[in-house]
Amino acid sequence: MPPAMNGARTSAARSSNVRWFLIFWLFILSAVSYLDRVNISIAGGSIAEAYHLNDVQLGKVFSAMLVGYALFQTVGGRLADRYGPRRVLAGGVAWWGIFTALTALVPANIAGALLVFVAVRFLLGAGEAVIYPSANQFIARWIPTSERGVANGWIFAGVGAGAGITPPLISYIMVHYGWRSSFWLCSIIGFAAGAVWFSTARDTPAGHPGVSPSELTLIRSGLTQTSSDPKTLVSWGRVLQSKEVWAITVSYFCYGYVAWIFFSWFYRYLAKVRGLDLKASAFYTMLPFLAMLVCCLLGGAINDRLTKWLGPRVGRCGLAAFAITIAGIFIAFGSQVQSARLASVVLAGGAGALYLSQSSFWSVTADLAGTSSGSVSGFMNMGNQIGAALTASLTPWIAARFGWTISFLVAAALCLLGAASWLVVDPSRHLTEPQAAAATATLART
Repeated sequence: MPPAMNGARTSAARSSNVRWFLIFWLFILSAVSYLDRVNISIAGGSIAEAYHLNDVQLGKVFSAMLVGYALFQTVGGRLADRYGPRRVLAGGVAWWGIFTALTALVPANIAGALLVFVAVRFLLGAGEAVIYPSANQFIARWIPTSERGVANGWIFAGVGAGAGITPPLISYIMVHYGWRSSFWLCSIIGFAAGAVWFSTARDTPAGHPGVSPSELTLIRSGLTQTSSDPKTLVSWGRVLQSKEVWAITVSYFCYGYVAWIFFSWFYRYLAKVRGLDLKASAFYTMLPFLAMLVCCLLGGAINDRLTKWLGPRVGRCGLAAFAITIAGIFIAFGSQVQSARLASVVLAGGAGALYLSQSSFWSVTADLAGTSSGSVSGFMNMGNQIGAALTASLTPWIAARFGWTISFLVAAALCLLGAASWLVVDPSRHLTEPQAAAATATLART
């Protein structure tokens, strides 16, 4: 073989970055999942008119997806831990594609339309529950600890991308083809993205033909000790005894409550309360989600850099506490600004600040739980989705009785609680350590 060709092949092998392609595709799947969640908030007005639903009833439809999503988080996480993120996530994408399509098939003038929508959206949420626990299991197996902030930043930037694309896309489809067509389009996009994931992903880097020896060495050298053994799972008793797990879960509950004001009610708030027309509402509704996208990426980079300089207590926990506090301040001020357009910008700043902390939640759970990161992050995300389901129903109730300003001030107060929860988290308290010690003792006795 000519030396030049041999050198070229060696160079190609050294440049393998399969893990980053798969992280990018998790970004795509994250965007698709939020496209399928937020579409109903944009189409909600048309659905409410077609089926004679009021805002409180519409809130129940929004909440149904989140309840299903919350209840199946730990199940989805455990499935990803046991069967791997490739198959579990691909199956989840197919499931939610089916129920996105079924949303469009609810017949006009059907008796009990509210119950049908609640059931369909609940089952959609159950399918979507696997995405982020599966992604975190992928992180634990594929991504060195020094890169987890950036990796999670990319994955959750998909939240902003998907949610940001949704208002103009769904509004355009609704105006030209009707609201049902928008759900058909979302379903088709989901099936296509899931097929690409299943064909290109593998559960471990060693099982992927495109991973070069140098990339495999890099990945393995940066994993936590227990991340490399997929058969070792942390017991639920150990998880439930961890103050770190509970503190992060409480914080993520607060996070979910605040974030889902933007996902479920911000478009309706701008249109009905602030008086913006359909086109302006769609444009300004994009701003929080674009801020989320940018700040997810920025927060991930800052997360890894600060962790390298000052350790995970500051880099992950300190950043999260600071960012969530700033989010609360922005939201409190934005709710009282008189100009609708300026209020949209300030509130978007709050959404962006909130998402600066996103990578901290998932990076810390991957660090704490190792091979059980799917289960532990699923438990944490269950708290997030309970908060989300609560805001979907509680926000219009508070607004109807006390005004929308109070609804946002409640969210700002929860930001302070969410920030304070991070002060008790110690990322060095790995959940797998007692099990590792017990295994070592057993081997010593034998």
